[in-house]
Amino acid sequence: MSKTAEKLIRAEGAALVPRALPAPVFRDDKHHIRIYQGDCLDILAAMPPDCVDLIFADPPYFLSNNGITCHAGRMVSVNKGEWDRSRGADANHEFNRAWLAACQRVLKPNGTIWVSGTSHVIHSVGFAMQQLEFKLLNDISWVKPNPPPNLSCRYFTHATETIIWAAKNKKSRHKFNYALMKQTNGGKQMKSVWQIPPPEPWEKRFGKHPTQKPVALLERIILAASEAGDLVVDPFLGSGTTAVLALRTSRRVLGVDSTEEWAMLAVKRVCADLVQAILRVTIVQITLDLWSRSVDRSDRANGATMSGTVTGKLVSRECNFYFVGAIRRDVVFAVAAEDMTEAWQKFRASSATSTEILFVVKTQTEIYLAQ
Repeated sequence: MSKTAEKLIRAEGAALVPRALPAPVFRDDKHHIRIYQGDCLDILAAMPPDCVDLIFADPPYFLSNNGITCHAGRMVSVNKGEWDRSRGADANHEFNRAWLAACQRVLKPNGTIWVSGTSHVIHSVGFAMQQLEFKLLNDISWVKPNPPPNLSCRYFTHATETIIWAAKNKKSRHKFNYALMKQTNGGKQMKSVWQIPPPEPWEKRFGKHPTQKPVALLERIILAASEAGDLVVDPFLGSGTTAVLALRTSRRVLGVDSTEEWAMLAVKRVCADLVQAILRVTIVQITLDLWSRSVDRSDRANGATMSGTVTGKLVSRECNFYFVGAIRRDVVFAVAAEDMTEAWQKFRASSATSTEILFVVKTQTEIYLAQ
């Protein structure tokens, strides 16, 4: 029996061995964010049953079999990594049924799951859902306005992905924010055909995941089928779009990815949103006058300006580090230091050393005397 088959049997009702969740690679207790690196089957098996409100899953499409595609006008390989390589139809379906069964176990009685895929995987996903007696709700056609051309010229251009929306079982009374979706759609019922562009360049500024989903897609899914405070799970987290949108919409989130590179990319994107949230409500006031009095420094007689290229002599340079607390989201310790190592040494020697730190923000100031 294969390792995947053993996990399938365990997920479908055989005796589960109690286990504790491993340490996440990132956690934020204030916003209820957990990101794990590992096998999603192991993480899901360690979670209690009936605890998740919504699952979004973008599983391997099994496309990495030495084919080609078009990217930015060039012919490129479709190989994304060993995790996306097909093991044959039977093994691929066995894998899909295993992780779907694990997801079904942790879903609340009225919870729902959304699964994205192309024709290479989505039919197996749909059949596995039927075998496991999910309640199929919708199949969404996600239309990409500018898909890459078909290089072989022997097929229609692949311009869509299918997203299956399903509830835990036939008895589920699933959540659907109908009024919000109608409002979003200009006062008309939203159809199951969604035209949403692929991720914009700014969405990939921290790194490019080969199957990254756009922010707009996850925003619509999360807002359509969950409420603020609900728990959202993504067993194939990838670049972390689900975690970012859960944070922005005030949902709790748990994400898993098997690859360290992608798990850390997700962490970077989540941390960037958290830092922006802190900086947006933090005002730093700096004055260059030692005394509060009016001083006119303009040279009106000569009409001098600071426009154009200005050379100057460096008169001061200062590097400061600001330690932001994990629970109390403000600066709990600030220090001038030459580098991060020295800053941490000074922090550990301070009275704030018992405070859990989430971020360290570095600022460097240089003052030049205009020549």
